[in-house]
Amino acid sequence: MMKLCQILLVCLVYSSALSDVPYKELYFEQTVDHFNPLSYGEKKFKQRYLLQDQWFDVVDRGPILFYTGNELPITTFWNNTGFMFDIAPQFGALVVFAEHRFYGKSLPFGDDSFKGNNIGLLTIEQALADYSLLINSIKQRYNAGKSAVITFGGSYGGMLSAYMRFKYPNLVDGAIAASAPMYLLSNVIDPSQFFVRVTADFKQSNTNCSANIRKAFNIMDGMAKSGDTGLNMLSEKFMLCSKLNETGYNHMVRWITNAFVSLAMFNYPYPTNFLSGLPAFPVNKSCGFMVNTDDLLKGLAQITAMFYNGTNGKLPCFDIWEEYVECADPSGCGLGPDSIAWDIQACSEIRMLFTTDGVQDMFLPIDYTAKMRNDYCKSKYGLVPRDKWASLNLWGFDVSPGSNILFSNGFKDPWAFAGVLHDLGPNLTSIIIHNGAHQLDLRGHNVNDPPDVIKARNLEISTIRQWINAVFPIKLR
Repeated sequence: MMKLCQILLVCLVYSSALSDVPYKELYFEQTVDHFNPLSYGEKKFKQRYLLQDQWFDVVDRGPILFYTGNELPITTFWNNTGFMFDIAPQFGALVVFAEHRFYGKSLPFGDDSFKGNNIGLLTIEQALADYSLLINSIKQRYNAGKSAVITFGGSYGGMLSAYMRFKYPNLVDGAIAASAPMYLLSNVIDPSQFFVRVTADFKQSNTNCSANIRKAFNIMDGMAKSGDTGLNMLSEKFMLCSKLNETGYNHMVRWITNAFVSLAMFNYPYPTNFLSGLPAFPVNKSCGFMVNTDDLLKGLAQITAMFYNGTNGKLPCFDIWEEYVECADPSGCGLGPDSIAWDIQACSEIRMLFTTDGVQDMFLPIDYTAKMRNDYCKSKYGLVPRDKWASLNLWGFDVSPGSNILFSNGFKDPWAFAGVLHDLGPNLTSIIIHNGAHQLDLRGHNVNDPPDVIKARNLEISTIRQWINAVFPIKLR
């Protein structure tokens, strides 16, 4: 095993040369409704996907590495999923990144996509069916009918990657599900643990950090309760573009909390620009603001500014309404049309009743009940969450009947609380990356990678090779 890992590690070293991989932007004539032939008839929409075939070895039946896009434009994942490009040359693989319906440019009804009954077509089941048709089309186009297909995905995309193996084992031969909170649909996890895990990241950085952040939140709350004078002072302290009122203050609390969630998720060992330009180890940087100051509120403001202003620091002030959208997901829904799409999914199939209490975690208490979610979703979209159906349809807590799925989770990732953290069988493997943040293993090789993520990638490569060889043996390049 050690010899194999040494060989595979060599295969990863050159990856920096592939950091800016070009792609072909293509569109597939996708079916609007896969399950009711009478609802929209033969109506189609253009589903975007990105493709790179420069390494594809059709003679030796190279595999198809297929990224199951999630809740952002697919270009975002192309630019932050370098692991697939690192390994594609040695496998002679075709690389495909598919965009999720209702995100990015893949809007089934254009500007009307989020109107009326159209939103009923934004489901996990429809997205998986999209991917199955696209995979089948690509196999035909490239004469790759006997090529193995390996799906990849991170976070919700990791869930989709695993679901593709669940639902379409005739098309998908193996799945890499990175930082996939599979048990969100199980209805048995403790939702309070999400923000407890965020808090743990800051506490692990410095034992005084999370305690001081909790104190800063309490100072802020006390100022807000003092009336207009306190709200005006907070507006100045946090460099807000407009003065706060009570409603604005409640929104600001969530705006700040969202920054902490993102800093914990993207706590990478080198500078990144995923959703925001962040320095290396942004949690450590944040804790520096909190443990080396006599003004804890200033430290809280500096942390928030670091996330929303990024490393460029070009914003003269912060518009909390433009920079954060409240929705059915307390961890945040993003911005623009993508935030609407994720809000709908959080209302219909993906249950995220995350709460804070200011005791187990470092945040101000925010209660979020099933009734609050139901009332919000019914009022805004006419949707009633179907949690029991999602749990049944997508296996819920018992994913053990599956096969050929590798689940990876970083212990610095708050989403790991809902991930598969133990092997469930010889063909359902769990990898724990103790020093890994959210889907770090899917990122391209970096000289600052911790040893455990390199080890994880090597195991992923050897596992992928086993899956591919079970379909058709390929040469080691």
